[in-house]
Amino acid sequence: MEIKERYNLDDLIAVMAKLRDPDGGCPWDLAQDFASIAPYTIEEAYEVADAIDKGDMAHLREELGDLLLQPIYHAQMASEDGAFTIEDVIHDITAKMIHRHPHVFGDADAASPDDVNGIWDARKALEKSGSGSALDGVPLNFPSLLRAQKLQKKAAKTGFEWPSTDQVLDKLVEEISELKDAQSDAEKLDEFGDILFVLANYARMSGINAEEALRQCNAKFERRFKGMEADCDDLGRLSLDEMTALWQQQKDKES
Repeated sequence: MEIKERYNLDDLIAVMAKLRDPDGGCPWDLAQDFASIAPYTIEEAYEVADAIDKGDMAHLREELGDLLLQPIYHAQMASEDGAFTIEDVIHDITAKMIHRHPHVFGDADAASPDDVNGIWDARKALEKSGSGSALDGVPLNFPSLLRAQKLQKKAAKTGFEWPSTDQVLDKLVEEISELKDAQSDAEKLDEFGDILFVLANYARMSGINAEEALRQCNAKFERRFKGMEADCDDLGRLSLDEMTALWQQQKDKES
């Protein structure tokens, strides 16, 4: 392939096709299929989010490239099966964006983000009208907290919704009580799942992305724990009370 000073999207598509070429392609790439590549697709999306959280634009540029490769990879495999091409994918998403934004490309009016959401939902419903469940369309491989919120949002559109977050918190207290009373491992697993589902519902009704909230909490825990390690040569020699005090010091530093 010709070495260029600056490559474009067509070059990337050509590189992917060459990697999958049975005549001289890459053995690893040739051994892959949709299922084996799917985990990388998910991983790259999270790495993009991580770069955004860190405010690292150089890293974001790199990770967006890695993420961009994923649909091209899948489309290349699909084209080999005669299913569709990357051009089909680009056409479909372009047509979808035009159809779902009549306030930009048509005569509809939208003065606020809420107006846009209403138009978007109406257009989606029109596209998917017909038989099926109101819960259809939420991928099974979504992170569980995100999937819980997506399912709840779809159910809420049918009217199956708590009137207020206060009632959700009452339900949370009830579920915690049931967890305390659970005896078997199976019961504890079931009740703990109910608690997470109720928390996800509270988050959704409060405008909180539950997945993002837990991701931020994980990052906070990691940051503070590493701070403890930096301030103490051997955490293992401390008592729990001493470690708790050290943890509080990390919180104080951040505030």
